[in-house]
Amino acid sequence: MKPIIEILPDREALIARTAELMVDQIRDAIAARGRCSIALSGGSTPKPLYQKLAQADLPWQQLVILWGDERYVPHDHADSNARMAREAWLNQVPIPPEQILPMPTGSDNPSQDAARYEQTLRQLFDQPAGIPAVDIILLGMGDDGHTASLFPQTAALTVRDRLITVGNHDGDPRITFTVPLINRGRHVLFLVAGANKQDALSHVFGNADAQHYPSKLVQPQGELRWLLDQAAGEGIPAGMR
Repeated sequence: MKPIIEILPDREALIARTAELMVDQIRDAIAARGRCSIALSGGSTPKPLYQKLAQADLPWQQLVILWGDERYVPHDHADSNARMAREAWLNQVPIPPEQILPMPTGSDNPSQDAARYEQTLRQLFDQPAGIPAVDIILLGMGDDGHTASLFPQTAALTVRDRLITVGNHDGDPRITFTVPLINRGRHVLFLVAGANKQDALSHVFGNADAQHYPSKLVQPQGELRWLLDQAAGEGIPAGMR
């Protein structure tokens, strides 16, 4: 499916548009399947989005919250994606605690924790084999073209037989969705802001090798939408804007 590209005037408009889309997608998923599963991203860009979603009027009891990747730190660590999302959003709304499913990071064995999270997903979706479809997967993109914890020229990019694997960022382990799991998403949203993303975007939307620019590997069966502020959007080739 051809990606949808939206370039918003500034970060405030970018956040407002993304929140609007997510609210609609959440309601549609609940109407169709009785619940909505959402995989969150970390980093600084989605924090104001989470704060905005905390103000939305939604059937919170029917949401299931996942994470697309996590730094291998305790959940109360300042760098934890789970901590950021809880403080900005999840602690402010009545989602049942058992429906908030952060990635485990406490065994001192990243591979073991990745396997545990894969089992959690299989139980959640009642799918012992195959690849489940997460309703909404929110992604960011680094200025090196990485997404989730799928970094350039790392082993995680080639994993095709698992839902969850161990990423590697300069020697530090991360837990991450694999490419096949991302590509089963019903709605995959890239949220990208800042002029520092222009070069990576020009390669992702050009002829670059996906091993060098991993965001290029995201080609879901469902809807793929790139939401960018004007500064980042300058990196999209003119004919595609």
